[in-house]
Amino acid sequence: MIRFDSDYIEGCIPEILEALQCTNEEQTQGYGIDPHCEHARALIKETIGREDADVHFLVGGTQANITVIDSILKHYQGAVCAESGHINVHETGALEATGHKCLTLPTKDGTITASQVEQLIEDHYNGESVEHTVQPGIVYISFPTESGTLYSKKQLTDLYAVCQKYDIPLFIDGARLGYGLMARTNDVTIQDIANLCDVFYIGGTKVGALFGEAVVITNDKYKKDFRYNIKQRGGMLAKGRMLGIQFEELFTNNRYFTIAKHAIDLSDKLTNALQEKGYAFYFPAMTNQIFPILSNVKMKELAQNFAFESWGKVDDTHTAVRFVISFMTKEEAVDGLISQL
Repeated sequence: MIRFDSDYIEGCIPEILEALQCTNEEQTQGYGIDPHCEHARALIKETIGREDADVHFLVGGTQANITVIDSILKHYQGAVCAESGHINVHETGALEATGHKCLTLPTKDGTITASQVEQLIEDHYNGESVEHTVQPGIVYISFPTESGTLYSKKQLTDLYAVCQKYDIPLFIDGARLGYGLMARTNDVTIQDIANLCDVFYIGGTKVGALFGEAVVITNDKYKKDFRYNIKQRGGMLAKGRMLGIQFEELFTNNRYFTIAKHAIDLSDKLTNALQEKGYAFYFPAMTNQIFPILSNVKMKELAQNFAFESWGKVDDTHTAVRFVISFMTKEEAVDGLISQL
């Protein structure tokens, strides 16, 4: 069985395993206060062009999302997001469990617009029941989105301008950030990401690491006491250097971007083959998540040799599915899938 159902089904890049082995007998202080974490922070700050940023290493994406959002929101506030947003549909109500509501906006491709956010905020403050409804307190987006789509630089700029106008922070979930940055159609740099939001995170779990995410806080307002929140929300690793070592390796010699480009190159190959064979797409194919529409017969046939996700019924005889290419996917695996398509 060849798996295309996610981008965290393999382990990590070999350089990380080697580095973990080489440092295995080191003795360092715990909880992310060690030379490896400090070096990784320095590499990330240099890469994003923000020496003023705070960088924190957390164990996973859900912990990163709820820790950031809960640390910012007051108890009567909620998070504005797409109805398909990860915090709304794929985290088992983790945010709601902290006492904060997801304030969802409709979307066709996974993105939300500046005008949608502004309208939601205006409707809240101009409504007769303003003090009886959850106040919008943060805007959450993913780059790339759950649908594998991207925000353009203009879309991000416009969205951040609305957030600044109403003094509401913008938080970017970067679980698959590398794949978005290396996509053909992308016009956003990692420096743009750092300058067009208040907090974002660099995903490691899905982009080359064994586990872990790097939360980057660029707005001074949200830096103070953040480590207390990491600890309380279960995101702080006692053997913190295990995270630092991984991000040291990912941000040495541009590895983070090189391995992401490998996935994008193979994704483009699969996308082009699907187009040539006449397949339609449920969402535009932009990054490493590809959503073709298959006949139910073809889907059943492919499932004998390949693992992938059923995404949604299109009609009685067709279903949208998701193929995901990872940093470690082999070209021969993609070729095998293409041949059976």
